[in-house]
Amino acid sequence: MRKLTVLAAAIALASGCAMGPDYRAQAPELPEQWPGESPQTQTTQDWQQWWTRFEDPTLNQLVSRSLDDNLSLRVQIERIEQARAELGLSKANRWPSLSAQADATRALTSAEVAPAVQGGGQIGNQFSVAGVLSYELDLWGRLAREKEAAAARLAQTIYGTEAVRLNLITEVVTTYFNLRAAEQQLQITRDTIASREQTLELEQLRYDSGASDPLNIRQARAELETTRAQLPLQVQQVHELRSALAVLAGYEPRALIGALNFGDGKLSDIALPDSLPTVLPSELLQRRPDIRASEANLKAATAQVGVAQAQRFPSLNLTALGGSAALDASDLFTAPAEMWSVGANLAGPLFDFGRTGARVDSAESQLAQAQSNYQLSVISAFKETRDALTLYRTADQRVAAVRRQTQAIQETLELAQLQYDAGRIGFYELLDAQRGLLNAQLALSQALSNRLTASATLFKTMGGGWNHSL
Repeated sequence: MRKLTVLAAAIALASGCAMGPDYRAQAPELPEQWPGESPQTQTTQDWQQWWTRFEDPTLNQLVSRSLDDNLSLRVQIERIEQARAELGLSKANRWPSLSAQADATRALTSAEVAPAVQGGGQIGNQFSVAGVLSYELDLWGRLAREKEAAAARLAQTIYGTEAVRLNLITEVVTTYFNLRAAEQQLQITRDTIASREQTLELEQLRYDSGASDPLNIRQARAELETTRAQLPLQVQQVHELRSALAVLAGYEPRALIGALNFGDGKLSDIALPDSLPTVLPSELLQRRPDIRASEANLKAATAQVGVAQAQRFPSLNLTALGGSAALDASDLFTAPAEMWSVGANLAGPLFDFGRTGARVDSAESQLAQAQSNYQLSVISAFKETRDALTLYRTADQRVAAVRRQTQAIQETLELAQLQYDAGRIGFYELLDAQRGLLNAQLALSQALSNRLTASATLFKTMGGGWNHSL
């Protein structure tokens, strides 16, 4: 009895040991503040739905629809369910399994093999019903490491889905901004074409009255056709952006073939958030779902090293069988028909010609890759955030500069029109001022779109208000 107690204690002690390294949280060196002057910020508590800060109902509906119907996001959600099922399997493997089996046979035994008194030359039946209990003692922690790896993979899938979700929202938002900018630029071009047509008509009247010359007519017509030539590319750009936005929002093929309409919203009606979430560099590691996914992958790779190392040692399986066997089904479960057995199986590799060693080397190599990928994800995240902060600051400066440019050109065109009507300058100078105003208006539309996009990009790089823990 004492020997059995010692043996049981030894087995329990061994089963509590897990092979391989334990995961230790990475601690990269991080700056205390972001470089340069940071924009006005707020806490992250009210920024879970950050896209609503642009105060555009159409945009809110598109984001909501994309979260429900986007196929890429659906695939990620199904991957979460798969990872959750795999974690459940790894948990179940640590517990005993109970199975049942029933057999019924009818056979003829040759008289040459057995005498008649033992059934030789006769047809006989045999029935059996049994329950089998099997259990693997986790001597080296392999099952524990497998559970640890499965839990990390589930976390990786959840964080990865959150990263896909954040990228999807940002792509919907930026595509919507680009669409509104393209629509505004198309309208500017159409208005300019109408103005060019009016200029040509007026110049034709001047020519008919002898107040102009053929060169002015040709210049006016050339400027009109030059502006018209921009129209097809702008129409194509609007069409492509509408299609891209529809795909992101999960539209059906029939809707994609039809006329896509996202309302008559204007770029100038979209509000610009006047503040952003407060996220310190040290908080970025927890706020970015892609970094969390990379860290979870590192945890899984660390656990897999323990799994591979444990496979180099023997495994101990305990089995127990209990049931009943009889020559007649009616005799089952009677005392003489009862049967039972208990046993243990110890098996392990002796000569596998380097298979287990190769598995350990492969797991350690994957761990090294996971460590490098984690470091790369951190570096990439900080680069993206730094670039986004710079873009956010310069985009606002760009809008202000282009506004001043547009105003200056507008004033120049008004003065040029007065001087042309008074005969002080030629028609070419007037056309040059008109051309400059068109280019400035198109540049201002793009600058406004870029500023909105810079805000959305900064939300994304700072985690998008996401705050989730497992």
